[in-house]
Amino acid sequence: MFNTISSVDPGCPLEGRVFPGDELRYVNRHPIKDVLDYKYWTYDKKLLLEFKNAGKIRVKKEAGQDLGLNFESYLMDRPTGCANRCVFCFIDQLPRGLRPTLYFKDDDARLSFLTGNYITCTNLSDRELQRICDLRISPLNISVHATDPELRARLLGNPRGREIMEVLRRFSDAGIFMECQIVAVPGWNDGEALRRTMEDLASLHPQVDSVSVVPVGLTGHREGLTPLSPFTREQAEACVRLVEGFAEECYVNHGSRIFFCSDELYLKAGLPLPEDGYYEGYPQLENGVGLLRLLDTEFREALEQETEVSPSPAFTIATGLAAEPYLRALAELAQAPGTVVGIPNDFLGHTIDVAGLLTGGDILRHLRGRELGSRVLIPLTMLRDGEGVFLDDLTPADLERELGVPVIPVECDGAKLLAAMRGN
Repeated sequence: MFNTISSVDPGCPLEGRVFPGDELRYVNRHPIKDVLDYKYWTYDKKLLLEFKNAGKIRVKKEAGQDLGLNFESYLMDRPTGCANRCVFCFIDQLPRGLRPTLYFKDDDARLSFLTGNYITCTNLSDRELQRICDLRISPLNISVHATDPELRARLLGNPRGREIMEVLRRFSDAGIFMECQIVAVPGWNDGEALRRTMEDLASLHPQVDSVSVVPVGLTGHREGLTPLSPFTREQAEACVRLVEGFAEECYVNHGSRIFFCSDELYLKAGLPLPEDGYYEGYPQLENGVGLLRLLDTEFREALEQETEVSPSPAFTIATGLAAEPYLRALAELAQAPGTVVGIPNDFLGHTIDVAGLLTGGDILRHLRGRELGSRVLIPLTMLRDGEGVFLDDLTPADLERELGVPVIPVECDGAKLLAAMRGN
């Protein structure tokens, strides 16, 4: 059973009263079918819990306090897979032979709420939509891409893609906040189609809180897939100008820009990144919007707070080609004895230039034989969450054995990057 308890946290309200192997069935007489039910119905101060073995247990706690129960399945259910055949699906562009978990396409509204995954809403039944509204599951992260019904259906390869504005209005009417995403594909949903999408989404502000516009990612493994082209410099610049222009209209009309281009789109356009204040608190940071600007801001602030700098041994930073000039500029600003190496993505194709999609094998290939100094710093985003491995299953320890120096993952935080450069 998915609601079988795997462990009970020490010091929690149920320690010594419930044990691993038991099953949670009801909370205040409401059946618990999955993690959303569990989190929603256990929020209150007074609870009547019903277990398979422990029976009925009454609990008094602070509102919102976690019960400390851990379950064999995080969702307390099977994850919901994707029903789409998106023309730009990144998973369809992965090479064969990777670990099976990388090929699973999730489109689960529960993970959207709990972990920030983006969903398309094409696999939600009317009953599931109503449940989200009833439980006020908010915020949700939604991949919109286009609001023109026929265009979205073609992009997603699913006729239910046409329903997106009905779904968004329903969530909006229920008071649910939404963070949205547009993957821009040249010749498909850019230009006038993009402007229509932005106009439709802006009409739902403030429930549609922010929207990121990111360029399509195309690997070198697209055999048999819909022919698509990456953004040219001119197309990327036109896209940025369109989004920025509409965002300024939104700022006048709504007090927020709402729409933000990802760093990658600025880099493809050859345009400078906006200043710190432009990003309004960085609501789309996880989507690569303002990531480099925030890193720069934090780095400079940490640099200003330094009182005494001890000489540190030389080092190497390995990163994606896109971020290479930015990190080199920061190392020079700090007068740190480091070399920044942009690693070409041989594994997925050279059109992919972000650090988070580099493999351990590519890093080894391009660092082997170099003078690396005392250590190699890599962005933590290169490693899969919770697994500590690169896309190709190599680990930092594997790289250390091959390169003969420590390989140190560094969080995307300016102060921590400066400390790593200083050897702290």
